[in-house]
Amino acid sequence: MPDTASLAPGDRVRPTWSESLARNASGPVGGVLGKHAVVGRHWFWTPLRVALLIAVAALTLSWFGKAACAQQYDAGNGTLELDWRSNRQFVAMCYSDIVPLYSAERLDRGGFPYLTMWYDDEGKPTQHERYMEYPVITGMFQWVNAKLAQGWVSLASSGWLPTGLPVVVYFDISAFWLALAWLVTIWAVARTARRRPWDAAFIALSPLVLVHAFTNFDTLATACAAGGLLAWARKRPVLAGILLGLGGAAKLYPLFLLGPLLVLCVRSGKVQEWWKAAGAAVVTWAAVNAPIFLPEALRPGWFEFFRRNSERGADPDSIYNVIMHWTGWTGFDGPLPFGESPFWLNLVTAVLFLLCCAGVAFVAWHAPMRPRVAQLGFLVVAAFLLTNKVWSPQYSLWLVPLAVLALPRWKLLLAWMTIDALVWAPRMMYYLGESNKGLPEDWFLGFVVARDLAVIGLCVLIIYEIYRPERDVIRQGGEDDPAGGVLDGAPDVFVLRPGEPAAAPDREPARAG
Repeated sequence: MPDTASLAPGDRVRPTWSESLARNASGPVGGVLGKHAVVGRHWFWTPLRVALLIAVAALTLSWFGKAACAQQYDAGNGTLELDWRSNRQFVAMCYSDIVPLYSAERLDRGGFPYLTMWYDDEGKPTQHERYMEYPVITGMFQWVNAKLAQGWVSLASSGWLPTGLPVVVYFDISAFWLALAWLVTIWAVARTARRRPWDAAFIALSPLVLVHAFTNFDTLATACAAGGLLAWARKRPVLAGILLGLGGAAKLYPLFLLGPLLVLCVRSGKVQEWWKAAGAAVVTWAAVNAPIFLPEALRPGWFEFFRRNSERGADPDSIYNVIMHWTGWTGFDGPLPFGESPFWLNLVTAVLFLLCCAGVAFVAWHAPMRPRVAQLGFLVVAAFLLTNKVWSPQYSLWLVPLAVLALPRWKLLLAWMTIDALVWAPRMMYYLGESNKGLPEDWFLGFVVARDLAVIGLCVLIIYEIYRPERDVIRQGGEDDPAGGVLDGAPDVFVLRPGEPAAAPDREPARAG
């Protein structure tokens, strides 16, 4: 498969010709690209490098957006403390999980994650054991950064380095690696998009990145997922499985992409390639988790992630909480004693997600032309978020790379990303509390519904383009599936449309490269 650098000038999609958003925004930099302009000849400024530069600028702005929550002040007697006075984290809308987790996960005390145990609500009826609550890669990522921060502060005490509170140094070190992970995401998307490298520059400026790049640790997973899709596009299923397995050990969602790959491989008779990817993903995930799962002393800590997720109720951002708040409904399980899992809520969310996956599989096998990998990937991840009992705001980053590969229509994507990013403001004001001049919960829930409707709208449009492939921007350009790998240009061997012969798309498959 040719990468962006090897494309002929005429093969690249010019955003100022095809996207009204790019055309209208091009004025300050010279306007629309001319018909006879030289394309692809600059020795340095390739579309990918421009995208990475834009991403660096956006990530810098994102860091400044969180920096207000990494300020310190003199608490007296020369003692520095983190300045979260007067609910600063909500008023300044700079809240980041990274900052409170430094102490909440006992990283400040030097213990090893999954081995260190403590009690929450000690001395109260709700007292319970706690361990590191994140999957292995994310948990170890936090621990390594904490050690680096503590080492930095120790060296700084000798006067060789600038210093600050350990938690502030920890946040900055974490932000550095998370920014690199997002740059990897941009790189992988640009390479996968092939003829549309400028789409990566578009997502580099996503409002969701400006707000949530450093809200939690999710860019680790997006880098693995995007890298896995790129490896699959390059016809390297084992490498794709390894990257998806690593992503699954950081956040669960990259493993969901194996589902769309399976149904597409069934349709195209490429199941053997899927087994390579799935086997590599399982082995990689198991190999990463084994050092924590196998020792008995660490096993309770390893289970903490699963225990905590099973016991969680409907989060404020979930559609279930919206219904409960606006109707007075007490939920599937009603009021529960502390520590008891919401059995029916867990069951309903799992069943709804599986039903959505079955629907995606039906679409994949019934559509007149085999859907693209990114289209089904977006539908599956969106279905998980919409049906899940938890939609933490940074989870929306999962959709960004998939969205631009599945539906590269900039105006629509910008509208969704803006709505989704704006949920952050009423969320912070809701957590501030009405007594502190915050907003009522209804304002926050209204934005949650608007976000859900925007994502549902994208899903509907993707399904429409699957059944009307002539409306698909990618296929209008003469390509079948840039992320398809072995699926790209492959004929069908299994469809759910009786009487219709299986045929390959009307194009030549991409060159291997």
